[in-house]
Amino acid sequence: MENFVVSARKYRPSTFESVVGQKALTQTLKNTIKNNHLAHAYLFCGPRGVGKTTCARIFAKTINCEHPTGDFEPCNECASCKAFNEQRSFNIHELDAASNNSVDDIRSIIDQVRIPPQIGKYSVYIVDEVHMLSQGAFNAFLKTLEEPPAHAIFILATTEKHKILTTILSRCQIYEFNRITISDTVQHLANIARKEDVEIDTESLHTIALKSDGGMRDALSIFDQLVNFCGNKISYEDTIQTLNVLDRDYYFNLLDTCMEGNVTKALLLLNEILKKGFEGQHFLDGFASHIRDVMVSKNPETIILLETAETIAQRYKAQATKIPLAFLYKALQATSECSFNYRLSRNKRLAIEILLIKLCQINDTPLNTPPTNPKATPSTNNVQSRPANTPSTTGTNYNTTNNGIKDNTNKEPTNTADKSVSFSVPQPVQKSAQQLSKRPQQHSISINESSVSTSKQEQTTTEETQGEPIEKKNNEFTLEQLQKTWVQAISAVAKDDERLKSTLRKHYPELKDNTTLLLTLNNESQVTNLKEEEKRLLYFLRSALQNDYITFQYSIHATEDDTPYTSEDKIKYFTQNNPDIEILKNELKLQIE
Repeated sequence: MENFVVSARKYRPSTFESVVGQKALTQTLKNTIKNNHLAHAYLFCGPRGVGKTTCARIFAKTINCEHPTGDFEPCNECASCKAFNEQRSFNIHELDAASNNSVDDIRSIIDQVRIPPQIGKYSVYIVDEVHMLSQGAFNAFLKTLEEPPAHAIFILATTEKHKILTTILSRCQIYEFNRITISDTVQHLANIARKEDVEIDTESLHTIALKSDGGMRDALSIFDQLVNFCGNKISYEDTIQTLNVLDRDYYFNLLDTCMEGNVTKALLLLNEILKKGFEGQHFLDGFASHIRDVMVSKNPETIILLETAETIAQRYKAQATKIPLAFLYKALQATSECSFNYRLSRNKRLAIEILLIKLCQINDTPLNTPPTNPKATPSTNNVQSRPANTPSTTGTNYNTTNNGIKDNTNKEPTNTADKSVSFSVPQPVQKSAQQLSKRPQQHSISINESSVSTSKQEQTTTEETQGEPIEKKNNEFTLEQLQKTWVQAISAVAKDDERLKSTLRKHYPELKDNTTLLLTLNNESQVTNLKEEEKRLLYFLRSALQNDYITFQYSIHATEDDTPYTSEDKIKYFTQNNPDIEILKNELKLQIE
């Protein structure tokens, strides 16, 4: 019975030309031989199975060849080439540093280096997995590696360059090997399949290439495994079954289901996938890759990033035409976050199910979301206000716009004994994406007194000129309902601001009319603090009470035991109780910040 030789050894390259995926590197080595610029030490580094040791052997064989070809390839006919092919060459020495990593192993090489070659010009020493050498072995190797005899050439190979001492790296010419691309792997496997009379489809070849992760040795091992399982006819179904790869049809169906918003079908598809024995992390990584492939298929310029068979590429294009790019962005972000947090989740299946529910609800998310930056300057198109000259309990009238600008214009107050702060904020309006895209983006605003005091009739005219009339909710509510909602708003809006939370708890609003909420505060600092969060507070109240006309009106009523809030108030409070502080402040020339 003839001994079987695995494909990785049977089809191991014997010339530079037959090396797959390392064109630039092999050409550099051939030019080195052509110009007779041989260095005394080389370092070949890169991922597993990309041809480091193979290129080292071809290089060692070529520099000792007695009659190299015109393209500087080994002739395979001279005595040196035949000795190498029959594995009896005395000029080429290989050392596996993974199992021979001691100082004594390096000393044996040092003693052997002194002996000149009997046949050929050079003695080549190939040290594989050199990063496994011990610290003492590296130190013993330094001098010989720096100044070897003229006939000695060292070729070191490693997959972990970062573990090698910098003193070793500085003595070598470093060659970085790349991962073999999917297209190169597919082409090489197809050639081997023709030589072996194996019938295999392109989709299976791409699956093997993806599974090998850029390593040709892994790809050939997988190919042998499939031949053992399927014989000389390999189908895509047999390939994914043997390699435990999830069928891409599940990804196509699941993405379409999420786009349709069918939660039930999405959960059933997940259950079917898990029943087949696929692990959740494997599914998440594959689904994220699928969303990415659909995303790059939407643009002819990025479709070159899609590394798959042509038939599958057409399916990606077809699905990309049906799914908006915004949906793909959100789906890819949510899937990536779930994949990142999956290992920390206690209920892993539930984590994936929640992800699918979120994906199914992407298209249901309203275009307008609650304001996330209450300090941002609002657009003048949305400013709505009510008459602000409302009586209050103290002395000066303040008319304040939404962005906190005070209008100090001298006016005749309606009641000189009152002091009030009154302003309104933009109300949340939902519009379609088409309407939003038609509206010009405004980069600057100008708010004056007349714009703040615009009447309702003028606002209606502005809205009609900008788009369709907007239907607003105007549900009536009681004081009891308002107070219950106010408690909920405190927890939702002021949960991270203890100062604001304290203010809201001490000052409940009064229902002045059907839509105006009157808040009586102690000082201007409280007003300033509150109006910074007023947009979010109004949004919550309007949504909870189903009334888009709710506005705030503020009244400042100072009390005798008022707590100091601002820096000036605090200094004034302390100096009243301790006059020495004022003296110290003046002597040191301190200023309030």
